[in-house]
Order: sequence, then structure tokens, then C-alpha cells
Amino acid sequence: MGALVAASVATCILCLQFGATSVDLATLLSVMTQLLTAGNTEVVGGNTAATIMLHIRLPRVLMGFVVGGSLAAVGVTLQALLRNPLADPYVLGVSSGAALGAALAMLLGLGASMMLLPVLPLCGFVGGLLALLLIYRLAQSQGRLPVHSLLLAGVILNAILTALIMFITSIMEPNRSAGLMAWLMGSLTAPGYPALGVVVAYAVLVSAIVLHKAQALNVLTLGEETARSLGIETERLKKHLFVLTALLTGAVVSVSGMIGFVGMMVPHAVRLVVGSDHRLLLPASALVGGMFLVISDTIARTILAPAEIPVGIVTALAGGPFFLYLLLWRKDRML
Repeated sequence: MGALVAASVATCILCLQFGATSVDLATLLSVMTQLLTAGNTEVVGGNTAATIMLHIRLPRVLMGFVVGGSLAAVGVTLQALLRNPLADPYVLGVSSGAALGAALAMLLGLGASMMLLPVLPLCGFVGGLLALLLIYRLAQSQGRLPVHSLLLAGVILNAILTALIMFITSIMEPNRSAGLMAWLMGSLTAPGYPALGVVVAYAVLVSAIVLHKAQALNVLTLGEETARSLGIETERLKKHLFVLTALLTGAVVSVSGMIGFVGMMVPHAVRLVVGSDHRLLLPASALVGGMFLVISDTIARTILAPAEIPVGIVTALAGGPFFLYLLLWRKDRML
């Protein structure tokens, strides 16, 4: 964990250098030292490099780290709940539900002012929770959650929710609809510090509660009957964790759009290294997920600089083949 924390800090610092305008490491360290000394972004700098660093790249890198870590933590939790390595908020349609809730809030003009800033994450939470509950009900059969039913329910719901989002986009003003389309493809463009603070609050609160239940998740992965025999209230635990995962998914989707496959790839890769103990797997996956999304966003904003591509495209290009690998791997094991 110490190595992962050090790697996370180093990754964020190094990624701050890259963009349409490169910033050398000496300037970067000088600006960061001034920031840590002053404790206020408004009194630091006075030059172009400092402005780029503190008001464009730093909040973007921090937001990428928080969003990536949150999606990875949600992926770990859903995979434990459903006992399925293919579980992911994007694949299961939870991200689409959260995006629909946030899109409805945008259509109605909510969340446009500082006083209503928390409304977007709240609407995303409601949409994500409803989508998750609907998928669970559709896929459940005689108390079990078959893989094919789960994936089919996710694909169907994704299609329906995406159609509704496209409908909302079509009836919005052209300028707003273009921004909504870019946001839906996954974007971390120039987030403000107030929005960052709201997402950090959601992420810290939900992650702390989920980590507190890590031991119960360890028992739950053995099967519901075994967990009940060991004193775990499985239904209550599942309800709490479904609500928490929907809350965190809604919060991050409301500021970043639909960024896929982070919650599936990262937990699977980290599990191969650290094992299945959720007391270690959860924080380790969160750190690796944060690093992964920060690096993906750096690639997205530098590969075609000064233009940039949505970060969701980068994660999808990495996650699509990985998803096929997992699906074929499970198929081979079942034969």
C-alpha cells in the first residue's frame, strides 16, 4: 500500500507536465512548493505556467484520480455482491442510469448555480440506483444471478437508457446538446474546485463505509448461505451496498460522464496481485484505478494536442478487448 501511495503521487505529478503546453519538472515542482506553502491557488504564480498548472491541470488530474478510484471501488463491490468478475457499473447499465438522471437535471436547469451544486450527483444517484435495482430484478432467477441473464439485462437496459439520453439531447438547445454529447463520452475537462470538493466528499464517505464492510464482503463471496450461517445479514448488506455503489456512481458520472471499463479491468488485475481480501483489495484497487484514469486522461489530451479526445474513448479501447478476454475465459471454464 505504501508503494501504491507513492506511485499514485508520482503519477499525478508527472502527468501534470503534459498537455498542449509542456511544463518542465523544475517549474512544476516550484509551483507545487509555492502552493503547499501558501495553501491558496489564488496567491500562487503570476505566470502562464502557474495558471495552467493550478487552474486547469491540477483540478483535472485530481478529478481523474478521484473518479478512477471511485469507479474501481464500485467495481470491486459489485463483483463481490454478484460474485462475477464481469460486473461493472458501465457494463451493467448503472452508469447509463446515472447519466440519464444527470441529463434530466441538466435539461431542467438544475445544478447550474453554486447553491444547487449537489443536485447533479443526487439525480445521478437516483438514476443509478433505479437502474441497478431493475437489472437485479430482471436477471434474478430462483435466487441466483446467471451471468448471461445479468449481461443481457445490462445490454437491454443500456440500450433503452441510451435512447432516452439521446432523446433528451435532441430536444436541448444546440450549444447545450453538443456539450452534453461530449460529456456523455467521458470528459474531465477543466473541473472547478467546488465540483471537485463535492465529488471528493461523496467518494471519501462512501468508500469509508464500504471499507468498513470489507470483512462482510469477504464472507459474502463464499455464498449467501454460508454468509448467513456465519451471522451475516446478507439481504441487508446487499441493499446497503447497492445504495452506496449507486450513490458513488451517480456522483462521479455527474461530473465525468460515462467512463467505461475502469471498474472491471482494475479490480481484476489488482486481485491477481494482492488476492481477494477486500480489506486490501478495495484500497489497492482505488489507488490503481485513480492512476489508470489519470494516465488515460493524459493520453487523451496529448495524443492529438492541442485537440483532445474524450477519455472514455481511451478506456473503452483498453477495456473492450479485456472484457472479451474475461468473457471467453469464463466460457472456457464452464465447458
